[in-house]
Amino acid sequence: MTDHHTSQRRTISRADIMSMADYGEIRREHRRKLVETKRKRRVHIGPHVSLYFENFDTMWAQVHEMLFIERGGEGQIEGELAAYNPLIPQGAELVATMMIEIEDEAVRRRVLASLGHIEDMVQLTFAGHTVKAVPEADLDRTTPEGKTSSVHFLHFAFTPAQVAAFTTAGTQVVAGITHPQYGHMAMLPEESRASLAGDLG
Repeated sequence: MTDHHTSQRRTISRADIMSMADYGEIRREHRRKLVETKRKRRVHIGPHVSLYFENFDTMWAQVHEMLFIERGGEGQIEGELAAYNPLIPQGAELVATMMIEIEDEAVRRRVLASLGHIEDMVQLTFAGHTVKAVPEADLDRTTPEGKTSSVHFLHFAFTPAQVAAFTTAGTQVVAGITHPQYGHMAMLPEESRASLAGDLG
């Protein structure tokens, strides 16, 4: 199978799943190629937070990695598709996995305890527009005590005018977090903006 690489694909189906024997043969080369794609789609905001913008290709790879590593066979496939298909952008949106990455466990616990509801305070600003992230609605990732999760799934929904502005070459895009304990911003390189613009078709 060689035609799964198409940024406008919206859903991974059972027909897109390779046999694990076939995937094993292309795995190393496929992962090597995906490194460059993922690099363009990764944005670091401040010292601890990264946004990993997902698309069909990154989720196709994730599903195959889960199947390859866990070896759950046919019975595992539907669960993986149900988990990862919602993270493929559906047109006028971007979807990102936000990770709070801190190696030291004690520091990580302390920081996560101070960043409750950070998932509600992420935004993209560009050309006079602000697009606020909406966390995946399936579960609340901040506890009643105010401790946040280290992983969040965020959707950025765009209006037609916002799509037009974002997809214009050279538009300066800033990813920002407005949490009182974590106020940081990062400007996206042009190659990142261009890669993400392909999701908004």
